[in-house]
Amino acid sequence: MEIRRALPQDFRELLHCLKMRSKYAVLLVFVVGLVIIEKENNFISRVSDKLKQSPQALAEANGTEASPAPAENGSLASLQELDAAFSQLRSHLHNITLQLVGEGDPGPRRHVLLMATTRTGSSFVGEFFNQQGSIFYLFEPLWHIERTVTFEPGGANAVGSALVYRDVLKQLLLCDLYILESFISPAPEDHLTPFMFRRGSSRSLCEEPVCTPSTKKVFEKYHCKNRRCGPLNITLAAEACRRKQHVALKTVRIRQLEFLQPLVEDPRLDMRIIQLVRDPRAVLASRIVAFSGKYETWKKWASEGEAPLREEEVQRLRGNCESIRLSAELGLRRPGWLRGRYMLVRYEDVARAPLQKAEEMYRFAGLPLTPQVEEWINKNTQAPRDGSGVYSTRKNSSEQFEKWRFSIPFKLAQVVQDACAPAMRLFGYKLASSPAALANRSFSLLEEAQPSWVT
Repeated sequence: MEIRRALPQDFRELLHCLKMRSKYAVLLVFVVGLVIIEKENNFISRVSDKLKQSPQALAEANGTEASPAPAENGSLASLQELDAAFSQLRSHLHNITLQLVGEGDPGPRRHVLLMATTRTGSSFVGEFFNQQGSIFYLFEPLWHIERTVTFEPGGANAVGSALVYRDVLKQLLLCDLYILESFISPAPEDHLTPFMFRRGSSRSLCEEPVCTPSTKKVFEKYHCKNRRCGPLNITLAAEACRRKQHVALKTVRIRQLEFLQPLVEDPRLDMRIIQLVRDPRAVLASRIVAFSGKYETWKKWASEGEAPLREEEVQRLRGNCESIRLSAELGLRRPGWLRGRYMLVRYEDVARAPLQKAEEMYRFAGLPLTPQVEEWINKNTQAPRDGSGVYSTRKNSSEQFEKWRFSIPFKLAQVVQDACAPAMRLFGYKLASSPAALANRSFSLLEEAQPSWVT
């Protein structure tokens, strides 16, 4: 009985120590332990089966007379208890192993970065990964860095911001979520914060055990959508990230692909970068609606012609298109460090065939597309035509992706075409030569996607 009581306690202490080490070291110890336990258990079972034979059978085997069986066989009872203890411990270790590596054949740990700009459909495409149960998904965590660290556009400041974003991104992909504590305002206390940006858009932050009981009189600015949770415990979130098999992150704040080379070459990461682009005319039309205050000049110029369109506004548009184009050209050149790790996706192709594009993205990332993801896509791409809000991820996708053609004045489309022509040609967006061509739905503004966009 002393063996049965002491053994599980010793292993619990051993497991507590092992958890401080890396996942793979723990896994190796568990596998070796399971093999040893299996052999010991088989040996004990054989001994137990031998002892369970009747005294008559044992006597016949030894050629001696049988003696009456004792009322209670102390040795047999001890072996049976030891056998039960080993079985229980083996089951416990097996469950922990499944939690670490997932059910079935999980394959290597992947790190997926969805790289986009605002109003390109990145929230919608990000849900393709958010709905997969084995993926720890974060929605725009770099928002906190942008809010805290101020960088002026262009020159050394642009390089500095890219480096900060990259270094924070690396730590997040490695499940070091504590890096965000330096940028969240007000600063978390005891690793607790009610101010994690768009927490409700990351299922992993709203599941057990990260979803702790809600606290009265605590205002959760970015709360979970379908359940009440207490302030985000960053320690629990980091542990949940390590338990998940894969990590995916969506951001609109990294545009320079070349700055990501150290992440791709980091042996701790297995990066897959998906760059999402959209027709820049559609992007501007969407931004004018979603961020009306920032685009007031554009609106007045397009609708009334009263306010002149400032040159710096056009230059900013041109600069955005060029940064996107340069990153895409780098990825499509297939440099050695990026080969097999970069994929270019147009939002319009996703909108026309969401399930097909989801399958392609999952195949590129080396991940299994689960029925839950398929169900979400089927449910959220058949929304009523008038039921899609500005920030909604539920779209009647086949109807929505060209809706901008009937809301943008042609002279506004012309400005975009002049500023972004090189990028549009690279991505297969046709230029409209007249207002009639722009509003003619039978005239496609989209060339066929190129197979070479998947490296």
